[in-house]
Amino acid sequence: MNEIVDIAFYTVPVFILLIAIEIFALSRERNEEKMKHKGYSWRDSATSVSIYGIGRVVNPLGGRFIALPIVLIFSMLTPMHLSPSSPWVWVLAIVGVDLSYYWQHRLQHRVRFLWAAHSVHHSSQHFNMTTAIRLSWLIPGSFLVAVVDIPLALIGIPAWMIFLSHTIVLLFQFPIHTEKIGKLPDFIEFIFNTPSHHRVHHGVNNPYLDKNYAGILIVWDRLFGTYAHEIEPVRYGLTRNIDTHNPIKANYHEFVAMVRDVRKARSWRGRVAYILGPPGFSETQSEVAADAHIRGSDKVLQDS
Repeated sequence: MNEIVDIAFYTVPVFILLIAIEIFALSRERNEEKMKHKGYSWRDSATSVSIYGIGRVVNPLGGRFIALPIVLIFSMLTPMHLSPSSPWVWVLAIVGVDLSYYWQHRLQHRVRFLWAAHSVHHSSQHFNMTTAIRLSWLIPGSFLVAVVDIPLALIGIPAWMIFLSHTIVLLFQFPIHTEKIGKLPDFIEFIFNTPSHHRVHHGVNNPYLDKNYAGILIVWDRLFGTYAHEIEPVRYGLTRNIDTHNPIKANYHEFVAMVRDVRKARSWRGRVAYILGPPGFSETQSEVAADAHIRGSDKVLQDS
């Protein structure tokens, strides 16, 4: 795990440099329309920076130490052990982790309990490199997405390589949080996650919602039917924006809302759905839809 600590430490100056370059590049825009929407709000960026700073204190390594035992157990149980001295093992680890990241990321968007942690990253209504460091603090149980890494451990990839590869996948995504870079050459856009693809992922427009979960390779989205092309201006944020610059509220607003919905639920089915169902689930709307389905079925029987 020391390698992960070293990378996390040494990348902070790189983050600062890239953010400074992006701000400088945006400040040189002469087009009046672009000047109105530079992609930056100083209060919003300050919120993102404070979330990152506090998170590094209260949640070391993004909860990796908590997730580690899950992967480590299966690494110890498997009879297969691949050597990190082989270049192809590194390729396998990074590509395998990138696929694992895709499914983890998809689960974080489709299971509300996991969305409660991940939603903070999408809570900014701006898209820039400070948005990239708007990362969640520890939400109890959110580390359970580590189960997706179990197959990698079972085929013999060392646990430390799995977590180091996750760090590499995350670092790749930092510079693609920008509106300054347009679309890249077609062959790059077809294979890799790019600023254009990731702008789509952060969009709440109907063509973009819950699309482009990729880490490094956008081919996973193309293969599993979650790819969307950037075809119209992107509206960033949440479907219901929280409009707060308080880092604590930004981190825990969805968790609090989820707990509130569970307490108000009228059935155990509703309580479970509010936790494990998709974000936006409503017990009332579900009952209305079920009732409409029953009435429709009854009408069909009567007509027949």
